[in-house]
Amino acid sequence: MKRMPASCQTQQSLRSCHSVRNEIHSHVSKSSDRSPTRMVACGQVLACWTLLALFAGANADPARYDHFRLYRLLIETPAQVEMLQQLEKQSDSYAFMGHARQPNQNLTIMVAPHKIAEITELLQRYELQGSILLYNMQELIDREKATIKPKGTRPEEFGWQFYHHLDTINEWLRWQAGRHPELQLLELGASYENRSLYGVKLGTNPANSGVFVECGIHAREWISPASCTFVLNELLTSDRPDVRRLVDRFNWIIFPVVNPDGYRYTFEGDRLWRKNTQPYGVCRGVDLNRNFASDWNGPGASSDPCRYDFAGGSAASEPETRALVEFLERHVAQWSIRTYFSVHSFSQLVMFPYGYKMDRVPNYDDLVAIGRKGVDAIQRAHGARYVSGAMIETIYPSSGDSVDWVYSALGVPVAYTFELRGPPDSTNMFVLPAEEIIPTAEELLAAFVAMLGEATRLGYYDGERQEL
Repeated sequence: MKRMPASCQTQQSLRSCHSVRNEIHSHVSKSSDRSPTRMVACGQVLACWTLLALFAGANADPARYDHFRLYRLLIETPAQVEMLQQLEKQSDSYAFMGHARQPNQNLTIMVAPHKIAEITELLQRYELQGSILLYNMQELIDREKATIKPKGTRPEEFGWQFYHHLDTINEWLRWQAGRHPELQLLELGASYENRSLYGVKLGTNPANSGVFVECGIHAREWISPASCTFVLNELLTSDRPDVRRLVDRFNWIIFPVVNPDGYRYTFEGDRLWRKNTQPYGVCRGVDLNRNFASDWNGPGASSDPCRYDFAGGSAASEPETRALVEFLERHVAQWSIRTYFSVHSFSQLVMFPYGYKMDRVPNYDDLVAIGRKGVDAIQRAHGARYVSGAMIETIYPSSGDSVDWVYSALGVPVAYTFELRGPPDSTNMFVLPAEEIIPTAEELLAAFVAMLGEATRLGYYDGERQEL
């Protein structure tokens, strides 16, 4: 195979190729010009078109997870911890949902079919207790395809019985901004693949405190953008008094998909992809929720570009992270953003800082009280049981996440990460059935109502102590 030009072998190859492709007309329209310079340029065009075609072809042949099994393990001994740590480090045939850290810990892992015999032997040899939650991950993904609305779905047909492509979500945001004068379309540019990060600001009173809702930072967590668009729609259309009070007393900044490249890729390439898509050597993608300057690349993050929680080349190395950081630095004071909600899945948790250290935040007791109101409201909505607490106490160590950063660097005092449905031992994991979108989103909205009410009572918004 002919070797591609060096310019198409770097991390910026796709951007370069798009640029070269756009110049093709100026080259081919002067085909009589046989100068060496033009011949080289046309060679670059041909080579870059070949690379772009390969990427397009990859999307037509998505990753499959036939007979991948899901195991839920109970780690009881240091020897088991060490074995699992080695297994994660040495083999990419095991997908770990978290890391083995200590005894008395549960851990979910997905195992490739050709490793079933190996994991069976290891579980026996190390006397690891556990169960098989799922025998074929691909069956879940195949069933889910019937609940995805096609590309080109009109915004008038947008709903929450289905999952939606990125372009459909963005078009729905534009459509809503055109229908509601109090709704401002926000556009942050741009992702690695040159996609804008679209959001909205819903505000009726410039003096109100701001609530920032960040969604879809992990690509495979489709329930996050779905729930966040549901909440936005309720804020725009609901007649419920408690929801109308949220609109009257707060200005809302909502970004449904802050990882647009990764989200698109989960529809067209790999349903279980987590990161963005920027290449780093032979691997690609950065976990954007490990890329913020909050103890960057510390506990719970990886310096290995091939790992799912790779922290990136440096703090805010990724264009998506930088876009959020710059936006928040400009607007936290201007828009009086006092609350930050980061919406993820799964595990049914409501968590506050810190994720990277055991120190308790100065307003720990208040955040405990606010979180407790949230989980109580969620349970009243549909009976789902969530747990609340500091991130490092509740799920696992994590550094470089957005909630720790806005709390520590920007002084946003009410900052939470939500892990939505299902429970920690979920067999669906990130492939939550579409029939659960609406109840999950209703739970999130109920938590927002209750938590903002408690934070108001505690005096976090201009000293007000009235209840919502």
